[in-house]
Amino acid sequence: MTGVIAAALVAHVPTLGRAENTPDYQQTLVQAELTMGAALRQALKPDVWVIVSTHWVSTFDWFATCQAKHEGLCVAQEAPNLIPGLPYSYRGDPEFGAALVDAWKETGIAAVRNEAEHYHWDYGTYVPLKYIDPAAEVAVVSIPVVLMADHKECLQAGAAIHATAKRLRRRVVFLGSTALSHLLVRGRYHWPTPERVEADKRFIEQLKKGAIDEVIAGFTEYSKEVVAEMGGRALATLIGVASAMSRDGKTLAGRQFGDYAQSSGSNNAVLLMAEKQILAAVGDRVVQQPQAAPKASAAALAKLEETE
Repeated sequence: MTGVIAAALVAHVPTLGRAENTPDYQQTLVQAELTMGAALRQALKPDVWVIVSTHWVSTFDWFATCQAKHEGLCVAQEAPNLIPGLPYSYRGDPEFGAALVDAWKETGIAAVRNEAEHYHWDYGTYVPLKYIDPAAEVAVVSIPVVLMADHKECLQAGAAIHATAKRLRRRVVFLGSTALSHLLVRGRYHWPTPERVEADKRFIEQLKKGAIDEVIAGFTEYSKEVVAEMGGRALATLIGVASAMSRDGKTLAGRQFGDYAQSSGSNNAVLLMAEKQILAAVGDRVVQQPQAAPKASAAALAKLEETE
């Protein structure tokens, strides 16, 4: 089995960057990504993670990383106190990155290879992979959100990822690193409004049912209602991947790992979509045993809250 074999919504809130900074109400996201990542690696043995991050922002062009090695220090420009230069080292897949750029160009999408020697990851790429693949077992290709791209183009870009994976006979797991509701306020403990939380839950339930056409039909309205992160572009790319999987005759369903968690007015969740038999195979590998993580003192966490 090749192509995109599973697609996931993942969280990247900056307090997840270092476990000692993660408040109790966000620990569900840490455990969800650890649990899901371990089960995916064991059950599916993917060749590549392809990840779109809302914190790699391109104005005009779609990029795909084509470096053979991703290595460096991740600094969150908006929160260097939380992610001040954390090390990472993962393999890349230059062949896949280059083929994806070519596939985008074939569909009329403006695309360029990212071959920059000194390119460093944004924290929306770093944070989820830190938990999903902590030992860096799987190669990584990352892509940005593109400001000039509307939702239709994002859907097309996502579909090309599945097509490229099939052409190269890669087993790909796609990761959409983004929040749901995202009208931010100061104060990390704040939830979105109840209306936006309910809209997010309806959206997630649609994905769990595999109702991809229904999701696409209502996506622009949903994105505006909840003020989706980066205009919903990463979510739309994720949906484009899922739609392409569905058009291949795959009956999709979804499983949520952990619970929803707030961060400064945003809503965050971890959700896996795949064929039911693949979900079952992943589920068989799930170990529901919380992994111990260091914690800061209550005073230290309170001090962090004051920084927003």
